[in-house]
Amino acid sequence: MELRAYTILDNLQPQLTGFLQTICQGFMPLEEQASLFIELAPGIAVNQLTDAALKATNVQPGMQIVERAYGLLEIHDDEQGQVRAAGDAILAKMNAAETDRLAPRIVSSQIITGLDGKQSQLINRMRHGEMITSGEALYILEVHPAGYAAFAANEAEKASPINLLEFQAFGAFGRMWLGGGEAEIQEASRAAEAQLRALSGRENRG
Repeated sequence: MELRAYTILDNLQPQLTGFLQTICQGFMPLEEQASLFIELAPGIAVNQLTDAALKATNVQPGMQIVERAYGLLEIHDDEQGQVRAAGDAILAKMNAAETDRLAPRIVSSQIITGLDGKQSQLINRMRHGEMITSGEALYILEVHPAGYAAFAANEAEKASPINLLEFQAFGAFGRMWLGGGEAEIQEASRAAEAQLRALSGRENRG
């Protein structure tokens, strides 16, 4: 098994929590809970890791996504200690350490200001989160591995009053779309990218 992404969200923010509640197949997280997102390869091995986490702790699984190449697991709990203990159980099952994860690599970062209404309607049709309106700024982030997109979204929401439109934390690349005022989007983008660059891990050349 290869550890690709491993990150603990210490305090789930309101919009990210609501977004997860719309897409998770398992137990819904609540605001201010702690959460762990872990991505690994091959995808089928995620079943073993879910088993290890649930037998060792009281955490609840929100998402278990199994693709042929990669798997994603999200677990959460009121107590951050439970989430960290579940993470330790997962790492032990993998015979790995947190530092074995890939370091995040920002693949693409774009800000579009003064969004045209015809483009905002395209985005609003595909989002699971908040809406964006004509004239607002749009921030699009692409990150590798995909599992770090949730961490980026949570850190962006901590830093600035923006709207979380959509994020995707599984597949070949992770993506996040934010909307809001230009100054707020600039602040959120700086925070998200700085926090991603601060995460250590194996060299990630893509």
